[in-house]
Amino acid sequence: MGVFPHAVHVPCAFGVPCTVSRRDVRRPRSRHCVPPNASPNDDATTYVPTDRVAALQSEGAYAVLAKATALEKQGRNIVHLEIGQPGFPTPAHVVEAGVRAIREGKTKYAAPDGTPGLRQAIATHVSETRGVSVSPEEVVVGPGAKPGLFFPTLCLVNPGDAVIYPDPGFPTYKAMISVAGGVPVPAPLRADGKSFDMEVLRKLITTTKPKLLVVNSPGNPTGGVVPLEDITEIVQLAITHDFWIMSDEIYGRLVYDDTVARSCISVPGAKSRTILVDGFSKTFCMTGWRLGWAVMPAELARQVELLATHSYGCVAQFTQEAGVAALTGSQDGVEEIKAEYKKRRDFVVESLNAIKGVNCPIPDGAFYAFPDVSAYGKTSQEIADALLNQAGVAVLPGTDFGKNGEGKIRISYVGEMETLREGMNRIAKYFEGLEVVE
Repeated sequence: MGVFPHAVHVPCAFGVPCTVSRRDVRRPRSRHCVPPNASPNDDATTYVPTDRVAALQSEGAYAVLAKATALEKQGRNIVHLEIGQPGFPTPAHVVEAGVRAIREGKTKYAAPDGTPGLRQAIATHVSETRGVSVSPEEVVVGPGAKPGLFFPTLCLVNPGDAVIYPDPGFPTYKAMISVAGGVPVPAPLRADGKSFDMEVLRKLITTTKPKLLVVNSPGNPTGGVVPLEDITEIVQLAITHDFWIMSDEIYGRLVYDDTVARSCISVPGAKSRTILVDGFSKTFCMTGWRLGWAVMPAELARQVELLATHSYGCVAQFTQEAGVAALTGSQDGVEEIKAEYKKRRDFVVESLNAIKGVNCPIPDGAFYAFPDVSAYGKTSQEIADALLNQAGVAVLPGTDFGKNGEGKIRISYVGEMETLREGMNRIAKYFEGLEVVE
């Protein structure tokens, strides 16, 4: 057998003798032999996606950004109102804490669920802001808030379980439900985008018997803040029908004209069935730091910790030190940013409502406006495409957030006032050239 003591000769479908290892005899021959005159890639295995990923789609914001960037490379001037990324820098004391941690050698592995210092800081912060006692054992830190959405879903949802989520809503909700093998059940929002259509939600809960319900307040894309009475009813429905609540509160500190965080976990009886998801990206302008957290019952947290262990391993220590500084240091910057966003919100909403045929509810939080532009008889996608290609303004079609977003567009008002003024002028000029058909 020479240098291949375990080699055997096997028949080949193409009439070419093939020598393979005994350990490979049962493997598909196409991986080991190539027909005569074939190119090296002719035997490549065709990739067929699994059911859990076949339907996944990217976030619309990234697709629109790519289109806008391509136009800019052609020399076009584009006003970017599509991305929900704060334009302010990370607070200086937070940056310094991260840099100092690197200099001190805090660049080693950390615990998969987060450093003790950050978990304690998060537990204290949530206890103080939500009015409920939280321990570090109930906190899991992740690289951004998305693991806090995905991993508990994977732990709770079995194939075939129904999961209700807001539509229009953040695209990751449907994605995480599908990957878990659950059945996505979109629940429409009411006209002003503040909350679910509660009558429809009650019927969906009764008919689908969900394992999990996703609440997002303040919400993306509407900027709506769910009223306290609806929060309370949702918790009572969860208790009565025995399902979990996932409360996405990534914009929780960006609530205007209101100092009280409306959180499901704050309602008596809710904590044992609630996952609260939050992070640093929006509040502290730390999108690139990739740092978020989730609060949940300790037994669920240990399962989520295992998923963290076997996926990303841990979050960088120095990033977590920056997170501690963000939560325990001065909060003046947060209040200043919120005040500035409120000015920009008022300007954008007033400008949009001054356009004939456009109706924009006043968002109570986050930094998005979600105007209704259906009066022009065009789809959301058609309007978004025309605004980009004709007016040079990048916005997102409402349908990027679900079918119930049809007739609307999302505008992010995180940019400088000068940028917003130019964007609103271009949008107004575009709509002035259209006729209202209804």
